[in-house]
Amino acid sequence: MAALRLASRNLLAKRTFVSTSCRKVHYINATKATFDQVASNGSDDRLVLVDFYADWCGPCHALSPILKSVTDGSDNLDLVTIDVENESGGGSELAQQFQVSALPTVVAFRGGKQVDKFVGALRKNQVQEFLDKL
Repeated sequence: MAALRLASRNLLAKRTFVSTSCRKVHYINATKATFDQVASNGSDDRLVLVDFYADWCGPCHALSPILKSVTDGSDNLDLVTIDVENESGGGSELAQQFQVSALPTVVAFRGGKQVDKFVGALRKNQVQEFLDKL
């Protein structure tokens, strides 16, 4: 038994551990306060996608898993979803501020500034092309 303990200690001593700074964050049904913290005050090295949606919007439901998929595959990309019908959370106010006139609308931010946007449910390859040009 002692030999087994000694062998396991030697094994643990030889193991290496790697820590990465991988940080993927999804802020689902975010409030204006969360938006202000994440998108408006974001850093230059992170891209933040803000997805304006509504529960009744079919194309929004089609786009949602695509956005989650592309953000899961990136280390420097966050996703914030804003329900435009959420009065108490400030969703409708943010939609007016960014002139959202159709759903879904996805606005990209870098360093707290809007850098681009698209309207409508794009296919995964189209969303990836949108991100690649940013």
